[in-house]
Amino acid sequence: MDDKVKTAETSSGHVKVVENATCTFCGCVCDDMVLTVDLDQKKITKAKNACVLGRAWFAEHVHEDNVPPALLDGQPVSVEAAIEEAARILVEARFPITYGLSDTTCEAQREAVAITDMIRGNLDTTTSVCHGPSGLAFQGIGESTMTLGEVKNRADLVIYWGGNPAESHPRHFTRYAVTPKGMFTPNGKKDRYVVLVDVRRTPSAPVADLFLQVKPGHDFELAWALRALVRGRRLDPGIEEATGIPLATLTDLAARMKSCRYGVLFFGMGLTMTRGRHFNSGAVLALATDLNEYTHFVAKPVRGHGNVTGADNVVSWQTGFPFGVNFSRGFPRFNPGEFTTVDTLSRGDADAALIVASDPAANFPKAAIEHLGRIPVISLDAKETATSRLARVAFRTATYGISVAGTVYRMDDVPITLRTAFESKLPSDEDILTALRTRIKALLLARGQAAKSRSAATRTAA
Repeated sequence: MDDKVKTAETSSGHVKVVENATCTFCGCVCDDMVLTVDLDQKKITKAKNACVLGRAWFAEHVHEDNVPPALLDGQPVSVEAAIEEAARILVEARFPITYGLSDTTCEAQREAVAITDMIRGNLDTTTSVCHGPSGLAFQGIGESTMTLGEVKNRADLVIYWGGNPAESHPRHFTRYAVTPKGMFTPNGKKDRYVVLVDVRRTPSAPVADLFLQVKPGHDFELAWALRALVRGRRLDPGIEEATGIPLATLTDLAARMKSCRYGVLFFGMGLTMTRGRHFNSGAVLALATDLNEYTHFVAKPVRGHGNVTGADNVVSWQTGFPFGVNFSRGFPRFNPGEFTTVDTLSRGDADAALIVASDPAANFPKAAIEHLGRIPVISLDAKETATSRLARVAFRTATYGISVAGTVYRMDDVPITLRTAFESKLPSDEDILTALRTRIKALLLARGQAAKSRSAATRTAA
């Protein structure tokens, strides 16, 4: 038995304690959870060390024995019958798409990439609708990066730009970047200077030593002004009118950035989902590069979904690109705007969809959702969603990190192994996708043999 898992019997039933469990709710992927599990009811009754979001995540996942693992047109069927229909749909489609992947294991993500390659489809992850612009910026600018452990132990200047970690990633402050005591920051927050850049005051603002309220849509101008000051250029005081920040404040910040021992710049979707998009991310990455001429400075996006970073890594390993990949010519091509899912659906290009651990029907633009409702959809999810309700084939799968082991990536690209809390009778995403890949391979082989037979018959008749 794993020495981190302890089982006991109490007056109220069988209880298991899982130490060093992992919360897969957000990109922090905190792996110091201590879970108390009621094995009789198959639910987590306590999640020590979890934040408010993590506690809700663990509490809402109660094993449901009566949930059918597969539905076909809303009616329960066997998993085998559902896989057969899903394989047929994908093999017969001319422009099938695969989308999602951010809330499942790397092992399942790898199977999804293989399936999309086999059917010469279109592969995309949720990155395309969040930090996709940052992915483009990485390719053009490069990235000075780090692990969150380095930040905890070394960073004396922490800048958050375009994000609200207090509500979106509550333990980012307390476990990784602001208050924890590190090797070279033994006094925690007292050894750090924290800056927050945003268009409005949020619950994250009180933790900052300096709050910069930038004019909405002018993040690029602010980043470029800081680059100029870091390089010793003179700026017109009119920069305040453009950015909302006085020149004196920017000058002091640039000097502090150049003189810090270890600086880190965390940026969120406030940069990628506003005017400028990948230019904003590129400006921030370039600013970090400039600062490395004077000190050690790093930059990293704050990622949302539990394994969205893993999705980027797996798709990049397999194809050379992080998202928006097309296999229709027999090799991977990358072109955001053409091969990203919002665009393929809104234009009406896709004629079948494999949606893995995502719910585009709940948050995509109206045109994309309407087209999704017109084509056969195959959904894999641990819960009922708007997408699973409109799907022709819907698989109900076990939740990763709770009933499914495997590998996920933290937002700093560090891989973490999952520990399970309790078993589930539902299949995992990896189980379904592996079986689907096997069946698709068989159908494609049969199609190829049939084509050869027809060709031979035609030659004989001629």
